[in-house]
Amino acid sequence: MNRPRTLLLAGAALLLSACASATSSAPAPETTSAPAPPSARPAPRPAAYQSEEFIVTFAQPGDTPETLAARYLGGAERAWMIEDYTGLRAFAPGQEVVIPRRPWNLSGVTPGGYQIVPILTYHNLAEHAKGRLVLAAASFREQMRYLKSNGYRVVSLADFIEFTRLGRQLPQRSVVLTFDDGYRAFKDYAYPVLKELGFTATLFIYTDWVGAGRGALSWNDLRELAAEGFDVQAHTKTHADLRRAMGETEVQYARRMQAELEQPQELFNKNLGRRSQVLAYPYGRWEEGLLPKVKEHGYIAAFSVRRQGNASFVRPLAAHRSQIYSEMTLDDFVRNLNVFQEENLR
Repeated sequence: MNRPRTLLLAGAALLLSACASATSSAPAPETTSAPAPPSARPAPRPAAYQSEEFIVTFAQPGDTPETLAARYLGGAERAWMIEDYTGLRAFAPGQEVVIPRRPWNLSGVTPGGYQIVPILTYHNLAEHAKGRLVLAAASFREQMRYLKSNGYRVVSLADFIEFTRLGRQLPQRSVVLTFDDGYRAFKDYAYPVLKELGFTATLFIYTDWVGAGRGALSWNDLRELAAEGFDVQAHTKTHADLRRAMGETEVQYARRMQAELEQPQELFNKNLGRRSQVLAYPYGRWEEGLLPKVKEHGYIAAFSVRRQGNASFVRPLAAHRSQIYSEMTLDDFVRNLNVFQEENLR
């Protein structure tokens, strides 16, 4: 990147000051009896040079992306902008740092490839693993701490959807966390870890399960979690396969979709004060003929469980999530965290 024009102007100003100093120290002509004026001191360098697009500053001892973001971007939570733009996590005192003031790549597409966002799917948690979908609480804690210590940034599902609309740039190492069905174990095991690490998550719940027993979250639980900043979205009414069944008439299918897709909306409105905008397909199964019905009932995004990340140009009603299973090692988990797809787009 070329140095900003302000730095060049500053350099020119210093050169002019030096020239003025040299001139003033030269012997005065014999015809002049007045003493030479004192040498002018160079003006001190400002703490930062600013334009509408960028800030160029010089790191002070102890500066990090967080301290610079707090100083210049309005909050430490925007440190990712400095990290992603400079590619640096630490700075030497006096080092020049270029800080973008606004997003510079909303699509995440570069000549060498494009950003992808992994969306991880969990189901139930317990003290000990049981089957594929009940993950040990210790394994979940290990995975979340891996994300934190390795620079991944957990973003909300709403932010991801804005990314697909080119309305928001996401950190390069973004991850979304989701939990399916609505198990009470989320509150017992996941919630404390997520709050400790400052992570958010989306719960996809099917409404027939809400409050159905000791293992299920209640509507009151969901309201409390929503108040804490967790997102709650729909996973249909009964968790049935939404694809049209063999022998099912068009009338029967339309009636079943009305129940599976619209009744959750009514319950969301009644118990949470809003409708759901996002759907998780039961078992991750969908087909093309289903998408218009999903859209008709007010959903703007929907997710399968295909194991891959999502580019900004993913189809919003056919986006992907990667299921995390109990038998996965930490290395297996890490393989789900690819955040960039290399491809020559020149």
